[in-house]
Formats: sequence, structure tokens, C-alpha cells
Amino acid sequence: MELPRDLLRTLVAAVDAGTLDGAAHALALTPSAVSQRIRALERQLGRVLLTRTRPVRPTPDGTVLLRLGRQLALLEHEALAELGAEQGTATMRLGVNADSLASWFLPAVAAVASDHDVVVELHREDQERTAALLESGTVMGAVTAQREPVPGCVSSPIGGMRYVAAASPAFAERWLPDGGTAAELARAPYVDFDDSDVLQARHLAARGVTGTPPRHLVSASAEFGHAIELGLGWGMLLPSQLESGAFVALDGDPIDVPLHWQRWNLSSTLLDAITDAVVAAAKEATDIVATPAATRAPGPRAPRRAS
Repeated sequence: MELPRDLLRTLVAAVDAGTLDGAAHALALTPSAVSQRIRALERQLGRVLLTRTRPVRPTPDGTVLLRLGRQLALLEHEALAELGAEQGTATMRLGVNADSLASWFLPAVAAVASDHDVVVELHREDQERTAALLESGTVMGAVTAQREPVPGCVSSPIGGMRYVAAASPAFAERWLPDGGTAAELARAPYVDFDDSDVLQARHLAARGVTGTPPRHLVSASAEFGHAIELGLGWGMLLPSQLESGAFVALDGDPIDVPLHWQRWNLSSTLLDAITDAVVAAAKEATDIVATPAATRAPGPRAPRRAS
């Protein structure tokens, strides 16, 4: 069975646009033609590939083809560039956790964008969930806490983000005068980034706190630190954030969150470039602690330019 390239391209366009009308505009087709192409692909495979919601979403089977369509588009773009043929700007979709994005990741992206004809689409997600963006085909590379390679990807350790418990001096004097004992932490307010942020909960557990202290949610990196600086509560910060003198460290061991760079297992100039830049930027980051060497998902590496 062969999968027609134009049908795959239409499926990708529909997911990217969110509607069949949007895909029609992007492909210079009628909405009816877009619908017919997707139905033709579904008939060929005998599977439903899109849920017709707003926005449209790929089914699990559609996700497999979405990833394939995007990989083929990347390889096609690079092959045309190598031949000197005219081609549009490539889109590099990447997943990254908030703290990496706010501290060391952007210089890596900027270095690649300055040397290649690409635009970048960053998807900010918790490091525990960025691997799902790779699985769905949403991104081609991601900073993730998951060591095990996503199927079809290669995983490389890039170190880990180190966090320490900290508070403003005034907050610590009022709520945590003994440095954050279990009894003090059980009643002191703290700040979480969002509902998936477990760093503060890990510190509480390590300090022997079993209750549920008052909790604030501040879901933005700069504002998270600012909330702690203003005395809203204590929280886990990067060591570099304490250098300003606006915070005092609390008692307790630091928490290290291992990070890995996962990318599609393709021989691609762009993916090689962003991988090199990410690894180099992580090595230079002061908040990253080192960890050991790379792991690859089972299966042969795709040949260069294969499509």
C-alpha cells in the first residue's frame, strides 16, 4: 500500500489549521476538496483519521500519519535545499519546559535560526509531558524528563535542572524563622507553577510534611519568581535566581530534575543543528547539573533523504 503524498499533506494542513476551511485556504483548495482528500485517505486505510470537532483533532491512527507527514515534509525541504531548488521556509516545532525556555533554551534556538532558513514554533509544556508532543507528531524535538526514547526518536541526556527551596527574607522571617521545619512548612503558604508542578510537593514530603498547606498557583516563569519575591509564599527556584539577593535559601536538599533531549530519529540537517545547539547550550547553563550518555529507541536509523 502506498500513501499518496498530497493526501498526507492535506491531513497535516487540516490539523495545523484546526479546520477544513483553514486547510483549504493554506493549500489553495476548496473545503470540499480537502474533505474529499481526507475521506479518500480514510477509505484507503479503513480507519477514521480525524475527529470533526473544532478544532479538528487526529485520532490515534491519524497521529501516526501526522508524524509521518511532517517527517516527509522536513526531508523533502532539505532535499530541495540541497539541490538548490526553490522551497519555502521550514518550520521547526519544538517542545520545552518553562524553566528551560526562560533560562537557557532560547539561545540555542536563536543560533539555529540565524544559520538556517527556518521559523520556530515553541510549545511550552511541563517536562513530564513534552514527550507526548513527540508521540503525537506535534513537535520534532523536545526537552523532556523522560529518559526512555519515544518510538521513532533518539534520546540524549543533557543534564538536569537543579532547584532549591527559597523565600523572600521577610516571608522567611515571618513563616519560616527556623529555616523551614516540618511544623513551619505545614502552615506556611507556598507557590506552585501549575497543577502538574510537583517540586514543592517533593520538598514538603522530603521535609516530613504530610498535611496540605495553603497553595498559590502562578503559571508563568517570571511571575512565579516574582510572586515568591513579593512574599506570596515559598517555592523551588533555580540557584541562579538566588544570586540577586532577593531570596534566602531554606533548609533541605536541592531537587534535581533530569532532562533529556529527544528528537525524531531522522538524518536531518536541521535536527542535527538544533541537537548540537541544545547540547551546547545545556553544557553552558549554570543551573544544569551533569548526567551520563545517549540512548536510542530500538530499530534502524532512517537512511538520509529516505521518503
